[in-house]
Amino acid sequence: MKRLAAALAAGLLALPAWGQEQVAQSGAAQGTAAVLRALDKVNGHSMDAEIAVGSSGEMFGLLVTVSDCRYPAENPTGDAYAFLTVRNPADNAVQFEGWMIASSPALNPLDHSRYDVWVIRCSSS
Repeated sequence: MKRLAAALAAGLLALPAWGQEQVAQSGAAQGTAAVLRALDKVNGHSMDAEIAVGSSGEMFGLLVTVSDCRYPAENPTGDAYAFLTVRNPADNAVQFEGWMIASSPALNPLDHSRYDVWVIRCSSS
């Protein structure tokens, strides 16, 4: 039973590498920045920001870090996806960490009582 569990764990650990290889083979291109939109749900104000990959920016009091941004190489205006970390700067608590898809932000949304943040597109310039 322990061997089965160890084999299963080893197989699961190999999945992220396989997934990254599949992304590379699928024709996804790396963007240099992500264009994000934030919404203050209390007053209805929204803002857009372009945040470079590896950098952070403040959107309505939330600190948003972009770790990666990718888009279809054959369609640069197509469906982008980005790996974001959203923190509350007051206590550095992580509000969100993961991949967000531009065409389906509700698949993996920021769960915040006041703010929404989502990916619009990647920028390559």
